[in-house]
Amino acid sequence: MTGEFGRFIEVKRKALGMTLRGLAAELNIAPAFMSDIEKGHRYPPQREKLYEMAAILKLNEEDTNTMFDLAAGERENGIAPDLPEYIMGSPKARTALRMARDKGTSETVWQKVIDMLEQEETD
Repeated sequence: MTGEFGRFIEVKRKALGMTLRGLAAELNIAPAFMSDIEKGHRYPPQREKLYEMAAILKLNEEDTNTMFDLAAGERENGIAPDLPEYIMGSPKARTALRMARDKGTSETVWQKVIDMLEQEETD
């Protein structure tokens, strides 16, 4: 574990002036468990708790995505918990990801895909 997830949560919690005990109470988890998460001694909670955490901490979309990515980074071969359901529900997404992996797709190509998707939203 890297501990980056816990540090991120601690910073966001403190920015709201929220205590560790207060966050733990809102999440309905033990303060000691929350403390261990922030210290990087425990894995981040499951997806539903992460969504609750994002709401309680008033995270915007970018920070929520960062939180999910950091949660995934705490586990070996982790995948951001907001993605597996989408990936497994879309055979084309799985095909595209495997092709990208096998071809060693660069960040430049991925940026083009992102640009295309953003353009699609505005059309």
